[in-house]
Amino acid sequence: MAKVVESKKACTVNPLKMSQPLGASLAFLGLADCMPVMHGSQGCTSFGLVLLVRHFKEAIPLQTTAMNEVTTIMGGYDNLVTALLNIRKRAAPRLIAICSTGLTETKGDDVEGFLVTARQRHPELADTEIVYVSTPDYVGAFEDGYRLALTGLVQQLVKPLPVQPRQVTLLPGSHLSPGDIDELREIIEAFGLQPMVLPDLSGSLDGHIAPDWRGTTLGGTSLEDIRATGASAFTLGVGEQTRQAAQALQAIAGTPFEVFERLTGLEPNDRLLLRLSQVSGQPVPARLRRQRSQLLDAMLDGHFYTGGIKVALGAEPDLLLAVGALLHEMGAELSVCISTTASPAHALLPAAEVLLGDLEDLERLAVDCDVLITHSHGRQAAEHLGKPLWRVGFPMFDRVGNSHRRMVGYRGTMNLIFEIANLMIEHLPHHHAGDWPLSPEAQRAASRSPTSTAALASIALDAHQAAPPAQACSF
Repeated sequence: MAKVVESKKACTVNPLKMSQPLGASLAFLGLADCMPVMHGSQGCTSFGLVLLVRHFKEAIPLQTTAMNEVTTIMGGYDNLVTALLNIRKRAAPRLIAICSTGLTETKGDDVEGFLVTARQRHPELADTEIVYVSTPDYVGAFEDGYRLALTGLVQQLVKPLPVQPRQVTLLPGSHLSPGDIDELREIIEAFGLQPMVLPDLSGSLDGHIAPDWRGTTLGGTSLEDIRATGASAFTLGVGEQTRQAAQALQAIAGTPFEVFERLTGLEPNDRLLLRLSQVSGQPVPARLRRQRSQLLDAMLDGHFYTGGIKVALGAEPDLLLAVGALLHEMGAELSVCISTTASPAHALLPAAEVLLGDLEDLERLAVDCDVLITHSHGRQAAEHLGKPLWRVGFPMFDRVGNSHRRMVGYRGTMNLIFEIANLMIEHLPHHHAGDWPLSPEAQRAASRSPTSTAALASIALDAHQAAPPAQACSF
């Protein structure tokens, strides 16, 4: 169990964490025909939009209510209604998902009251579903905003329905990529179950070319599927951040649930397959058993390069646990652990301490470490220290293929092990002739000897010519 310590610095230098509204926006991007909206200034939305575009290398639909000094003081009702009407007219989304920012939260806008008034005055909004969550960016972090958005979607859109025994709800955490979600969907379907993924980034941000252009999200969980989660027989949550939404589903529809703290590693995936086998009544498929055997071999191969290394790790809580726990199982020492926000996941991390800080703290404490693990903003720290950097988390703007990276399941865990092991192999020191210098005595002896290499060769030749001829053997 790690001890959680909060940094007391006067300011953050080279931030590790992203804001709550950005995390909520990521959750909304996993919904079909949706337009996420940040209720705040244009700058708040622009900075978040840039990070999302650079990470996914895709066009990101994200709108703003464009609050300024006057509208902030007078109240944001007019800006909010104008944004809703313009979005409905130009993009025609089925769902408009709104999250607040620090600006409007500080003012104290009653957004829920604004929405009731807007629907009364503008009946043309009746055909558009509107969801609102409170996500002030002066508290919490990326993972908190995602958690609040996911819980808000469940509470505002899900209703109890007759149970479908073959249907399960999958609640992926914000640390899972679209490729991770695809991997989990394949695993669930292998048991003959129908997964309802909420939210489903693998449908909207998996790096595909859509047949037509729309101003909204291009794929994801539809409104019908969101509502249908009320009929699921079981709920699977991945990451502590999904627990609140799973509890909300249980309160609304009576759906039992299990939250897996991570699905990177051998033991948690064994538990997942056991649970799916119990829910479905089917044995574990042979191909998954084969993948488990492959993972065991990968762990055996990789531990030669991860055993004993000292790791400096900076990430959101659930990602910190997923990567850190696996590396601990592979023999690495979690020397430095930096995170962004308080979470029950920290209690499960096999490290002495977790510091809620920034990348300056990571750089300051990682002097004696062998490798740094964090997102792309850690590249300066790695360069300053002369250490290798393994990029993970959000954002990763200097790498392509982030949507297809997999770190869950047996296969995803193998990928992670191979990436780390190969990085360490790349930085192994290689010996050269100068690494074994002759002792002073040997150097003096060599300098006094009159026999050079050529002389030695001549002596050997003379000795061969003077030798008596070999006699034939008689049998």
